[in-house]
Amino acid sequence: MNLNIFNTADETLDALAQYFVKIAGESIGARGKFSVALSGGSSPKKLYELLASTIYADSVEWGKVYFFFGDERDVPQTSPDSNYLMAKKALFEPLYIDADHVFPVDTTLTAKEAAQKYAEQIAEFFDEDEMSFDLVLLGLGDNSHTASLFPYTPVLHDVTPSVKEVWLEDQQVYRITMNAPLINEAKYIAFLVYGEGKAEAVHHVLEDEEDIENYPAQLIDSITGEVEWFLDEAAAANLENN
Repeated sequence: MNLNIFNTADETLDALAQYFVKIAGESIGARGKFSVALSGGSSPKKLYELLASTIYADSVEWGKVYFFFGDERDVPQTSPDSNYLMAKKALFEPLYIDADHVFPVDTTLTAKEAAQKYAEQIAEFFDEDEMSFDLVLLGLGDNSHTASLFPYTPVLHDVTPSVKEVWLEDQQVYRITMNAPLINEAKYIAFLVYGEGKAEAVHHVLEDEEDIENYPAQLIDSITGEVEWFLDEAAAANLENN
């Protein structure tokens, strides 16, 4: 695990954009393609807008990039709550990404069926290779969840790489998420976390004793590659060892 701490949120976003470009270039150079699992929420939206801007748009061979989603809400793809719709507007449309390079979760199905189908799509994409994404982008909730690995949910105890439906009792909604074993197969994993509202969660995940029920993001630990944390000073403020 590596901590990358920057003064401001903008500097943090720019550093992760540079990292994205670097890993994309290395992956395309080595294997002819770059597979990335995107995260949802407001923080990564700014990252995607930056990647699609004139600063970075010409820095990646976008025609060789394949996009997946680390998690999705159980809503129509036209819903403002859809991670897919957010990424479509912020990244895919501005960069004219071909539709066959984007793998959204099919939320017309039940959550369980959508999770099963997505797991099958991922397995089919990697064919006989290991299901190992080149890069998985993650955020961190103020309750220490990442992707849709929420505290005290059964998915936290999965041991086989897959995609699962997650019922959130307090919200009375389903989410569909890659589980920790699948995320951890990735060659590179990057957390994007900024703002003082995340400082307590960052401390719990990185410095508290292991307690995956309360701090699910502690489950993330790449098997073969690196886990990089991109933080601003506000999010890192509660860390004792930075």
